[in-house]
Amino acid sequence: MRDRRFVAVHRGGPLAAAKHRLLAAWAADCAERLLPLFEDYSPDDQPRRAVETARAWARGEASVGECQKAAVAAHAAARGATSASATAAARAAGHAVATAHMADHSLGPVIYGLKAVEAAGGSIVNEQVWQLDHLPDEVRELVISALQRRLTKRGT
Repeated sequence: MRDRRFVAVHRGGPLAAAKHRLLAAWAADCAERLLPLFEDYSPDDQPRRAVETARAWARGEASVGECQKAAVAAHAAARGATSASATAAARAAGHAVATAHMADHSLGPVIYGLKAVEAAGGSIVNEQVWQLDHLPDEVRELVISALQRRLTKRGT
């Protein structure tokens, strides 16, 4: 079940457009940080394009339809990846751009980011600290509480 707090105002929910765009920009930041984990294994530029499209949507320069296409392409790149870290990094990019369609996808780059960093042998603590340090104050409580709910459900 989706967290209603992430439903945009134009869809009858409580999430203001400005906060929705902040979530997309932050998700793009989180995903962009992971792109080298994908690009070290693949010449496919779809995850990078997805991050760029997410940023464009956050600025009001791309449509939701363009974002949906970019998300599908990033997830296709993930399926073709040859390492767990590359797969997770591409999925993070796909979720970042899918934030335009459904704001709760902004949590995907956090979850897949931790998977990507762990698979690459990095510190998930450092990654999580970076993610939260870059979280805009306007959406901090929303994101942290949603992550706690989601991660508790998964048993992690």
